[in-house]
Amino acid sequence: MPGKITVVGLGPGKSDLVTPRALSAIRDADAVVGYRYYMTLIRDMVPPSVLLIDSAMKKERDRAERAFILALEGMDVVVVSSGDAGIYGMAPLIFEMRHKKEFDEVAVHIVPGVSAFQSAAAKLGAPIGHDFCVISLSDLLTPWEVIERRITAAAGADFVTAVYNPKSKGRYWQIYRLRELFLRYRSPDTPVAVVRHADRKEENVDVSTLADFDPESIDMFTVLLIGNMQTYAEGSTMVTPRGYYAAEGRDKSVRIGQSIMKSSFEAIDARLKRKDYPSGMKWALLHAIHTTADVELEDLFFTTPQAIERINEKLTAGNATIITDVTMVRSGIRKAALERYGIELHCYLSDPRVPDMAHEKGITRTQAGMRLALEEHPDALYVVGNAPTALIEISDLLNKGSYSPMGVIGTPVGFVNVVEAKLRLKAAGRKIPHVIIEGRKGGSALAATIVNAALSLDDAKTMMPGRDV
Repeated sequence: MPGKITVVGLGPGKSDLVTPRALSAIRDADAVVGYRYYMTLIRDMVPPSVLLIDSAMKKERDRAERAFILALEGMDVVVVSSGDAGIYGMAPLIFEMRHKKEFDEVAVHIVPGVSAFQSAAAKLGAPIGHDFCVISLSDLLTPWEVIERRITAAAGADFVTAVYNPKSKGRYWQIYRLRELFLRYRSPDTPVAVVRHADRKEENVDVSTLADFDPESIDMFTVLLIGNMQTYAEGSTMVTPRGYYAAEGRDKSVRIGQSIMKSSFEAIDARLKRKDYPSGMKWALLHAIHTTADVELEDLFFTTPQAIERINEKLTAGNATIITDVTMVRSGIRKAALERYGIELHCYLSDPRVPDMAHEKGITRTQAGMRLALEEHPDALYVVGNAPTALIEISDLLNKGSYSPMGVIGTPVGFVNVVEAKLRLKAAGRKIPHVIIEGRKGGSALAATIVNAALSLDDAKTMMPGRDV
């Protein structure tokens, strides 16, 4: 009659974190098999009558096979793992070997234990209070390409992430790559905890940030905990809120929608290739990428120096006017901001004079609208999100030196005259603030969001978009 195998999680290493069920299994066993270091942690718990079999690191298969041989001889065998045996422990190997080598007659039971990431989290407070995942950087059994895809998925999905096996003597560069990948999606200020030897006498806990934690302080006895976009640190405490106080918020002035938008901006900021953009340009760029979910806009976004700042100064001074080429652009500009600063907003497409002028001059209605607008509002902000001919008209009139408006935002979209219209503005508008999306990309929503960025520039300091949404 064969015996059984019980795979036991010993917890992180402290005797009072070994569960009563695990302790009972060890004391009732005929034999205990485990890695030599782990066996030293439990020698005082094992009765003298129990056979102890230990072996060196990387001998997992040998230990598993020995356990099955003993069980087939009729012994009840305990196989020990640190932490929880099912998390990077012996449990998966035992089940695989049972199937592959046809040890089906041997019953296998699992006794759970406290995993290292749980022990590390308890030292910090509540860093895994919301959705989380666990990743190992060991590529001994898993190809690095697979590990890197998992890292990218975890970072992009905003999981709190526990990292096992972050570094060893031969595996030194992977932790640097992990940080590089996370910084594409997370703010450099994201809290990070480095917990070494959790619940052992050598224990050390250090809380810093994604940008500042020291990979050289990490070894194979370390668990890394990386927060998500809501995680905050206060001293040695690290907390990821569940959302119970989301309606009130840590800052009661921040609404749920605004909080989500703020988190999105932080994620975009972390993915920007450059970290040294001027404040106004960066604020408008974040708005543009958030509106389109198109990170390529970073390569296409162009402003004259201090354009957003200069436009903001004029718009918020009072009695300003904004002219749009189409009503869709007008609809996207925040009404509360317009009211707050007393800004007039006009689109000349519906002006009854436009069709007659367009017919008489042989031009488009948007061109005619811009001619009339420049005559009547020469110092307005001109915003073109749809019609390249409107931008061409503005540029040609600027080139003649006839007008000097507050600024021009040019983001028409399409395949005909779009690229040329933007290049005209870059040349003709050298002396006035202007913003364009180079190439064929653009649209009314982009034009409106850039205006909104200029109107809300004061909020850039606190990265708090959407105040008027």
